[in-house]
Amino acid sequence: MPMGLSCLIDPTAPVVIDASTVINLNATAYGARILKAIPNPFVITDVVQGEILEDRRSGRHDGRLVAELVTSRLISIAKLDDLTESHFEDLVVGQGNATLDDGEAATIAYGVEKGAITLIDERKATRLCRERYPRLTIGSTLDMLVHSAVLAELGRDGAADAVFNALHLARMRVPPTALDWVVTLIGPERAAICECLPRAYRATDRIEGR
Repeated sequence: MPMGLSCLIDPTAPVVIDASTVINLNATAYGARILKAIPNPFVITDVVQGEILEDRRSGRHDGRLVAELVTSRLISIAKLDDLTESHFEDLVVGQGNATLDDGEAATIAYGVEKGAITLIDERKATRLCRERYPRLTIGSTLDMLVHSAVLAELGRDGAADAVFNALHLARMRVPPTALDWVVTLIGPERAAICECLPRAYRATDRIEGR
């Protein structure tokens, strides 16, 4: 498995994903195949669903993708009102550097209360999550893309295309420990045009010079 195991190591655990993860998944062009390959049940909150439906600026029709995934039973919708603990309120009320937007807060609140693996890409959300809920298993979009079942389903070329699309079209965040693997997978030429990657990893001679 590249760069170590994906955090999706328990195939029975539910996985709750944030809006950024849905957007990245859509950008890969392989969203349904990726979710079908991974045995875990996937969930988004109704708050995240609402955010995606309202955001029409990207031109990627993310709301339509979610609707198709729900219809195909690849993703289920969880209602924030069904959560009984106060984690959501704890994450949205307070000073700006210690709070999150509603979608991120709802995703984390669901993960904490239901014991779900939580995939969320933003640095601030990840930091707050680790600080407040150290027992919660958290990851990012890349944990889906490096899953052994996904790599087997897409093959190396398909996986490279999926990662590149998420980087180039959705500006997917890559954890620092995964940067070398990502650039090696997609190649230095494609890495060079992914503005979300650190400048050093967009140098076309970086890999070639090794």
